[in-house]
Amino acid sequence: MVLTRLSWPYGGHHVFICGSFLRWAEHRPMMLMDGSLTEFQAFFDLPPGAYQYRFLVDGTWRFDEQQPCLTDEYGTVNNVIFVEEPSISHAALHHELYVSRNSEVVDGISLYTASPPTHMPPDPVVHASDAVVHVSRDWVSRLLSAQTIYDIIPSSSKISIMDVKLPVKRAFHIMYEQGLAVVPLWDDCRANVTGMLTASDFILILRELQSNARVLANEELEMHTVSAWKEGKLQIYGRSIGPPILRRRPLISVSDDDLLTAVALKIVQNEISAIPILGSSLEDGSSMPLLNLASLPGILKFICAHFGEYIESMPLLRYQIFSIPLGTWMPNTRRRSVRQLAILQRNASLSSALDLLLEAGVSSIPIVDDRGSLIDVYSRSDILALAKDDMYARIQLDQMTMEQALEQVYQANGRRRCHTCLRSTSFREILEQLSDPGVRRLVVIDPRTRLVEGIISLRDVFTFLLG
Repeated sequence: MVLTRLSWPYGGHHVFICGSFLRWAEHRPMMLMDGSLTEFQAFFDLPPGAYQYRFLVDGTWRFDEQQPCLTDEYGTVNNVIFVEEPSISHAALHHELYVSRNSEVVDGISLYTASPPTHMPPDPVVHASDAVVHVSRDWVSRLLSAQTIYDIIPSSSKISIMDVKLPVKRAFHIMYEQGLAVVPLWDDCRANVTGMLTASDFILILRELQSNARVLANEELEMHTVSAWKEGKLQIYGRSIGPPILRRRPLISVSDDDLLTAVALKIVQNEISAIPILGSSLEDGSSMPLLNLASLPGILKFICAHFGEYIESMPLLRYQIFSIPLGTWMPNTRRRSVRQLAILQRNASLSSALDLLLEAGVSSIPIVDDRGSLIDVYSRSDILALAKDDMYARIQLDQMTMEQALEQVYQANGRRRCHTCLRSTSFREILEQLSDPGVRRLVVIDPRTRLVEGIISLRDVFTFLLG
C-alpha cells in the first residue's frame, strides 16, 4: 500500500472527494491544511494502479484542470492519479536529472546525443501503463479539439507557390535553391491550388529518366511542364493500391475553420509532410487563395508550448522513450514494430535507397558504416541536392554509392547535424526536439558504439498520440 495525498487547492466551504478507490459510492470529506484557507486534502492507502476521482465543492461536481484528467465513456471529465511504488516512481521521475547533452564530430558529421549517467546506476525501464497512455492521449485530444488552424498559422510568413506551367527543370531548381521539400501548385485556368510538387516527384522523374522507358529525356525537362509531368505520372503510377506516393488521389487540403485534431489526422493518415490550408468557400463555390501550409512540426510546437501550463496533465512526458510503444526498432531490441527498420550501408547504391523511399513508404533511411555505426540519414528531400549544377544528368543512380550521395548533399547544402537520441531519452525531450521544423526524426543509437537501435519520426509520435 502507498500513502497517497489528494488535494483541492481552490477553496470552498464544504469539499468532498469521490473516486474509483471508494467505488464511487462514498463522498469522503476533505480537511483544510494547517495554515491554509483554501487548500483541502485527504489521505488514502492505495495499492499501485490508476484511479479516477472528482471533487464535490459546495454541492457542485468539479475537477482540477491542472492535474491529469480523463474523459470517460459518458463524456464526464475526471481527474486521474497513478500510484506507483516509491522506488520506481523516484527513478522514473528523476531520470532526466542525470542525463546531459554532448556533441561529437565523426567524419565531419555532428552527432548530438545524450550522455549516459556516470555517477548513478542505470534506472530500470518503467513501462507506461495503458492508463498513462490513455490519459495523455485524452489531454492531447482535448487540447487540439479546442483549437483551430489559426492557432498555428504565424501572423507574418512567406509561402512559395508554383505555376503548373513552369518547366519541370526550373521547378526543381527553385525547390533546391529555396530549400523547399514541398510546394503547392497553382492553376490559372482553375484559379485554385490543384496539387503539390514534392521531392518524391523528383525521385520518380529521375527513375524514369534512367529506366528503359525514358519517358522524359534530359533535354525535354527544359520544356516539359509540371502539369504535363503530373498527367504523365498518373498514366504511369495511377493505381489505387500501393504506397500513397504512387496512388492516384485528389488534392488533400484543409480549410481555415478545421480543428487541429482533424488537420493532424489528415496529415498522418495520408502520409504527407504538409497540407495546404484553403480559405472558406465563397458564395459562388470558389475558394479564397491559399492561406498557408500546415505541418506536424507546427502542431507539435503548439502542444509543447502548453507543457509548462499543464505539465501534470500528460504523465507520459517523464517516461523513457523505450518504455512507450512507438517508433520503429531493430529486431535485437525485442521491441515490436509495425514495419521493418530500413538501414543501408554506405556502399549501397543510391537507386536502392530511392526504391526504399518510394516502395517501403519511409521518408528517411539511416546510413551506417561497415560496423553498423550511424553515419547520417538520407531522406527524400536530400534528392534535391542533385539539382545543383544539373548533377542528376551526369550520374547513374545504380552506380552512385550512398557515401557519394551524402557528399553531394554536403557540397550542395553544407554539413549538418545528425539528430539522435538514446533509449533513455525522456518523451518530453523527444517531443521538444521534433517540434523544431528542421528535425523530422530522431535516430536511436547506442551511446558507445553509435549502432542504430531504432528511429522515432514525427509521424510515429502523432500516430501514437492520436490513437
